[in-house]
Amino acid sequence: MPAPRDHRPSAPAKAPKGAKPSRQSLTALLEEHGLVLLYDGECGLCDRTVQWVLKRDREGSMRFAPLKSAVGREALARLPGLANVDSVILVHREGAWIKSTAVLELLRYVGGGWAFATAGYLLPRALRDWCYDFVARRRIAWFGRLDSCRLPSAEDSARFLMTP
Repeated sequence: MPAPRDHRPSAPAKAPKGAKPSRQSLTALLEEHGLVLLYDGECGLCDRTVQWVLKRDREGSMRFAPLKSAVGREALARLPGLANVDSVILVHREGAWIKSTAVLELLRYVGGGWAFATAGYLLPRALRDWCYDFVARRRIAWFGRLDSCRLPSAEDSARFLMTP
């Protein structure tokens, strides 16, 4: 199976319970945690994706930020190729994965049986991204729009980077 263009950073230890959300720069966050998942905070599918990862992230190292947050804006400014992306972006130390590659890398990160889904790399990227775009265009109709980002539980709050 072909490897993704970038390697998956190693994951550090889980954040302590009750810790405050981080206000670090994106660079510092990536150095400390390796991965930041940027998502549309008003999209029902994106919210479900974040909740799904939270339940399965055994190491508790992934960090999350809405695209409209300070961290999201910093990532978009730092990586201008992301300017028109409005759903899930998986930012790593060397750049970012988008569309189907972001989904496959998210499944690789979660691991376990989900890692088998990385067999999707056998499909041409154009086909994978077409499928991704098909769902992305319909995600609001299918999964709804939230009035605002869901507030994380006290246990998970340190993993969210929700500064305005």
